Amino acid sequence: MLSVISYPVFILSVVVALVFSISLFPVGWFEFRPEWLGLVVFYWTFRAPAQFGIVLAWCLGLLLDVLEATPLGVNAMAMALIAFLVLTIHQRLRMYPMPQQCLMVFLLLGINQMLVHFVKQLLGADDAGFSYLWPALTSALVWPVFCILLDNINRKLG
Repeated sequence: MLSVISYPVFILSVVVALVFSISLFPVGWFEFRPEWLGLVVFYWTFRAPAQFGIVLAWCLGLLLDVLEATPLGVNAMAMALIAFLVLTIHQRLRMYPMPQQCLMVFLLLGINQMLVHFVKQLLGADDAGFSYLWPALTSALVWPVFCILLDNINRKLG
């Protein structure tokens, strides 16, 4: 666990995640794009549970709703759920080795993706199948690099 949280690193990570969330990807790769903001919410809730919580995650999700032009509150609810779930298990999560953390990232971001998919289905989207879970898988694969990178940057600047 980090002893000092660098708020500039937090703000920069949020901005970069939001930019990556709306950045252009080749059409064939779009469904495989990691859930960048979900990773940021997971990371900061995991590393700094006293400073980062459900309300801030909800606000970031609301910002993502605006940026992606999705129905207002869909991503906000999903990000708040991620923060809540990480807060409930963050003590145990710290003891997990990296492969187990990757599994937890997959499970929690998979719940996030399922919730967003479910609400979009209720609102009339016509996506079929389980392709909406690809971002959870790619996020879990990116997690070790993402976590180590943010830990190192935060340690140097914090």
